[in-house]
Amino acid sequence: MTTTSAFSALAPYGWDEAWADQFTPYVSEGLLPGRVLRVDRGQCDVVTADGVMRADTAFVTPNDPLRVLCTGDWAVVEPAGNPRYVRTYLPRRTAFVRSTSSKRSEGQILAANVDHAIVAVSLAVEVDLGRIERFLALAWESGAQPIVALTKADLVPDAATLAHLVQDVETTAPGVPVLPVSAVDGAGLDVLAAVVSGGTSVLLGQSGAGKSTLANALLGEDVMDVQATRDVDGKGRHTTTTRNLLLMPGGGVMIDTPGLRGVGLWDAETGVGQVFSEIEELAARCRFHDCAHEAEPGCAVLAAIDSGELPVRRLESYRKLLRENQRIVAKTDARVRAEIRKDWKRKGAQGRAAMEAKRGRWQ
Repeated sequence: MTTTSAFSALAPYGWDEAWADQFTPYVSEGLLPGRVLRVDRGQCDVVTADGVMRADTAFVTPNDPLRVLCTGDWAVVEPAGNPRYVRTYLPRRTAFVRSTSSKRSEGQILAANVDHAIVAVSLAVEVDLGRIERFLALAWESGAQPIVALTKADLVPDAATLAHLVQDVETTAPGVPVLPVSAVDGAGLDVLAAVVSGGTSVLLGQSGAGKSTLANALLGEDVMDVQATRDVDGKGRHTTTTRNLLLMPGGGVMIDTPGLRGVGLWDAETGVGQVFSEIEELAARCRFHDCAHEAEPGCAVLAAIDSGELPVRRLESYRKLLRENQRIVAKTDARVRAEIRKDWKRKGAQGRAAMEAKRGRWQ
């Protein structure tokens, strides 16, 4: 395999000079670069300049679940062998990680080296703004650019109603493109395809959000299986069971993922701050730098609540995600646990002092 042949064969999958430079140490060993198309049961499909290969992942199964091979990785593959092995993978540019639902509080990597995170939100049911904020926090934290795709827009025929829904989501997603799309009449698909062309996109959302239908529409063929959603709540079963990386006809690649019932944060403080950037900007104007935005004098956040500039729901959601993220981080970081205990003691002392002051007034 020559460098030129690798570029021409792998360029559609995102191979570039930076990746080639990182792969240089492996060239003398005769190893091959390849993009991981899917991972399942200890093996993976990898596309290389010599075609799609099946390889064993035994060499890249560490105890750390965040370092396992995943869809989107650039793998270093043996050119021959039975079985053929993936030796390692190149350092990731971005990684989409969520907290698992297990009690061990482990992170789970969903996709690697992603440029755009498309959050699919169905308009067939009431839009859950809090869930969108949660997806966006993870997307921003990953290093990817989020995009919200409001699927099944054909079910909202009234233009004014659709515009209102888009505006609601835009308020929830500062700095994020919000695109209403329909796989039925094709509305908005050309815009979405143009936005994500040339890079790697990951398609995220709940079961029944229309992800597989949207994927088929963007891919121009029925690659992903589709099942009907329940009329009662608009939810569906997991049509996609693995993460698959697929070429898009207009350029770029897309990773489709199974529907996510749980979207737990995983060390996503920066992502939460990005989602609630208007609150962070207001907080910078508070009188006290450690303002908790609860009852402190000179709190710019509470002033914005009182004036109607900031919805109460946004502040409550911000607090909720920060608390959740803090709990996750505390389980793996002793320093953070100590800071939380110190904060609890401080608030407890303040509460006791307030009660004593009240008793003094009553006596």
